[in-house]
Amino acid sequence: MSHWKQREGGGFFAIWLLRTIGLGLGRRVARLLLWPITLYFFLRRPAERLASRMYLARVLDRPVTNADVFHHIHMFSATLLDRMFFLARGERDFVVEAEGVPELDACLAEGNGAMLLGSHQGSFEALRAIGQRRPDVPLRVVLDKQKTPALTALLEALAPEVGAAVIDASLGGTSVALAMAEGAAKGGMVALLADRGNPHEASRAVPFLGTPASFPVGPWLLASALKIPVVLCFGIYLGGNRYRLIFEPFAESIDIPRARRAEALEEIMGRYASRLEHYCRMYPFNWFNFYDFWQEGGSAHAAAPAPQPVQQADA
Repeated sequence: MSHWKQREGGGFFAIWLLRTIGLGLGRRVARLLLWPITLYFFLRRPAERLASRMYLARVLDRPVTNADVFHHIHMFSATLLDRMFFLARGERDFVVEAEGVPELDACLAEGNGAMLLGSHQGSFEALRAIGQRRPDVPLRVVLDKQKTPALTALLEALAPEVGAAVIDASLGGTSVALAMAEGAAKGGMVALLADRGNPHEASRAVPFLGTPASFPVGPWLLASALKIPVVLCFGIYLGGNRYRLIFEPFAESIDIPRARRAEALEEIMGRYASRLEHYCRMYPFNWFNFYDFWQEGGSAHAAAPAPQPVQQADA
């Protein structure tokens, strides 16, 4: 079975190239170069093409075309480029609108902090804008530095203060939980992504876009341990230089009783997957998991809504 760790592209050279082109020549010139870069990956990465097509077959109410797949990859490339500018210059190059900020403020009003749970949808870097608008509310992000050395190097180079605030997930569950608890105790926000797990991480399958898919259990166990409000967050890319931040209160706190742990996890994670599905359907080209998310083994699943045959030339 394919896992996202086996499909991750990029690395130090890709990060260096984007940083050099983007910050050296400017965002407008760099965005023009995204077209040939996207074409290269579209032509040379058949597994990602297939994953995109299989996902889009679930969210589009029409046949999936090669143009759709190309657009999906281009949207991802654009958000990856914009990551450099968000880190280096904040939100000054962008128009960033926000929804649900009063609700987020209400969650933070008690002074116990809040957990922001996101997904690989849109740009997580855009969500840092809310932290910049509230310098008195610290924001710490959980990131596995050992698994993402290129991104870690980028953070330390472009935004040392952001890199210093990262909670290193590779230190283990206890260290991560303690660091998150410390950040929350200061009334801050602690953020992590909840739609991908590591290969050997505990997971649970819940319905998602028509077929059960595995989601990691860890984020919910951490939320249960912290006993702080949980807010779903999405940094949706709208095209051009526009982003939409969406904050949606999920729970005042997460309770997973030991006696009914399986049932509680299924209910909580099912609700998360349902909200993720809602935003996938609303913004279909913003979900960036270019691997066999449903573990379908390279063929479209019969339960997928309106699946389209994958052309062998594209596989």
